[in-house]
Amino acid sequence: MGETINVLSHSVDEKAASIKRLLKMIFGASTEKTATVTKKRKPKGNSQPKEKKKGHGRNGAADYTGAEKTTVAHAQLKHKDRCPACLKGKVYVCKQPRTLIRVTGTSPLTASVVELEKLRCNLCGEIFTANAPQDVGEEKYDASAGAMIALLKYGNGFPFYRLQNLQDSIGIPLPASTQWDIVRDFYWHAYPAFDELIKQAAGAKVVHNDDTTMKILSMVNETQDAKRKGIFTSGMIAVVDGHKIGLFFTGRNHAGENLADLLSKSEADLGPPIQMCDALSRNVPKDFKTLLANCMSHGRRRFVDVYDNFPDECTHVLNVLGKVYKNDADAKAQNLSDEQRIELHQNRSGPLMKELRKWFDEQFEEKKVEPNSGLRQAIKYMCKHWDALTLFLRVPGAPLDNNVCERALKKAILNRKNALFYKTERGARVGDLYMSLIHTCELCSANPFDYLVALRENSSEVKYQPDQWMPWNYKQAASEIKS
Repeated sequence: MGETINVLSHSVDEKAASIKRLLKMIFGASTEKTATVTKKRKPKGNSQPKEKKKGHGRNGAADYTGAEKTTVAHAQLKHKDRCPACLKGKVYVCKQPRTLIRVTGTSPLTASVVELEKLRCNLCGEIFTANAPQDVGEEKYDASAGAMIALLKYGNGFPFYRLQNLQDSIGIPLPASTQWDIVRDFYWHAYPAFDELIKQAAGAKVVHNDDTTMKILSMVNETQDAKRKGIFTSGMIAVVDGHKIGLFFTGRNHAGENLADLLSKSEADLGPPIQMCDALSRNVPKDFKTLLANCMSHGRRRFVDVYDNFPDECTHVLNVLGKVYKNDADAKAQNLSDEQRIELHQNRSGPLMKELRKWFDEQFEEKKVEPNSGLRQAIKYMCKHWDALTLFLRVPGAPLDNNVCERALKKAILNRKNALFYKTERGARVGDLYMSLIHTCELCSANPFDYLVALRENSSEVKYQPDQWMPWNYKQAASEIKS
């Protein structure tokens, strides 16, 4: 009877944890911070007043980097004129002018209609047409139009039909089919830069990878004959010479197979890269050796899921991992090198992880954790992948988690959520290119709109020197052409 009660109790606990995970999947989790999970509150009496951040919470003029700036000179006075107030001193230009910000509304794509006057001879019938302005050519959609459509669609998940409805309501029609024609033609101007990103990512020291499900309509009918029925978008973040490169690949291949294709383009004398991913076997390339690191966040989340059933044990684990993350944050704040960072972790995080592993072993050896319970499964997961989870203590540059790749995949997930699918494999390749270029710009703090415009306007130079037109150095190449 007692065993039956235990089995039922465990089943109820597992169902509760499963329902909690399901609710997170449906509605999302606002945060998984330890203080929130454990419902910890700071004492009111002894707590220090929180220091207020400087500023008033508004965006200053310096934040409007894309705004058009205009300088207005004083109407009556100029530099070193006599002061009209005291009639003795001289006025000088202040370093900080008074700034006024004016935000106006406009459609994502605007249009202008230029009417060229035509004159016709009443005798011979010859027609004379006025010359078009220098900035107006025969091309209907310029580089900025293609860049804006690509940025809205693949950077912000704005479907073609939704942009079509918006433009129609403003009186500047832009059919969805026309939008596709524009980004498809734009694809070939940007492809050399995308191909160069892949080549440079192949030689990365650290590579993050993961994948998410996707749908391509033209491949749906092929699932009956295909060996693999699933369709995925793989996301990769490669760290090369201090730059982060974001790549996306959509098709039937898993993340590990796409990573193998990427590493096949690397030089033979390069050592194995550090690979950060979750513990799924499909994320690991079969034909290439990597220094495997598993995501600490995935292991931590298992304790978050079962916290309600085992609050004391989970609080202990979350507090220890919180200290490890604090050490990593200190290393980033101090801008430590990879060697200095691993030394910091070995001195501070090493003892913490050693004690945590000892605590895990005690739970099994002293039978403190019940068989088949959610806590046992969480501990078992950590112990099974312990070497990969603690690679940051042995290899310089090994990251703690795969969060940067998880964030990157949100771009593909947003597109899937709003547009539901790609129609063809060609459409998926176009989407992969634009998402890769746009997200790499975001990782490098570059303006993706300006970058796409630069690729289109300088397509001939990009074709022959793509390494000079990367998101982190394209401005220099563009300025040399203008000069």
